[in-house]
Amino acid sequence: MAEVVALKRPEAEGPVHAGLSGGILTLTLANPPANALSIATMEALQAQLDRARDDAAVRVVVLAAAGKVFCAGHDLKELTAHRADADRGRAFYEKTMRLCAGVMQSIVRLPKPVIAEVAGTATAAGCQLVASCDLAVATTEAMFATPGVNIGLFCSTPMVALSRNVSRKHAMEMLLTGEMIDATTAREFGLVNRVVPPEYLNQIVRKYAETIVSKSPLTLKIGKEAFYAQAEMGLSDAYDYAVRVMVENMMARDAEEGIRAFVEKRRPEWTGE
Repeated sequence: MAEVVALKRPEAEGPVHAGLSGGILTLTLANPPANALSIATMEALQAQLDRARDDAAVRVVVLAAAGKVFCAGHDLKELTAHRADADRGRAFYEKTMRLCAGVMQSIVRLPKPVIAEVAGTATAAGCQLVASCDLAVATTEAMFATPGVNIGLFCSTPMVALSRNVSRKHAMEMLLTGEMIDATTAREFGLVNRVVPPEYLNQIVRKYAETIVSKSPLTLKIGKEAFYAQAEMGLSDAYDYAVRVMVENMMARDAEEGIRAFVEKRRPEWTGE
């Protein structure tokens, strides 16, 4: 039977539910009806990511959502309520956007792969959340948009993650029009990896996660960090960096074990060293 770890805090009553099974940590947004990224939701998500980073039992993180909406972005009611502040909400808006940027960067910098399991609509910062994950699987019913322009608010922070996933013209199409795109278009744009019928979503995501869990955790850590680091470099610098990473990776015991196991035609026994 798959192991389910009971968390110390009553997570099930908060905006992010967490469950660990077979090395796969599933974090489920549960802030109905839109799973908006309120301050409370982002703080809870950040806390779970911090915990996952330091927990050796967590090998892969799956980011899912309860209900028909994956995530509708920031909580506009919460933001609007602070218009009455003495500074017209500036300090609160700064806090909100900084917190969101921190969550997105934590996903990218997490030394473990993160998979988005998208069963509903993902808009604005919700689309940013999907784009920030390493992999994304969506159902045929999923929809995506960066619709800030429709309400006089350009999706500048979602733009950062979006433009690092899709081509410039596709990103600008979404940002300038604010229109919804379906899951098939999102796959063509490069925003998601797979589009599957709703009834197979969990099964496909689980297959991805279990495949990744079977790999060396050290190798995954090294590889994910290197992938995002080299992507920000010029070609020559990227190769210089990748050569150094490859050499250090070759010196790891897991690489030694993996190569030996391949030669001996057996399954490797990873130690994470």
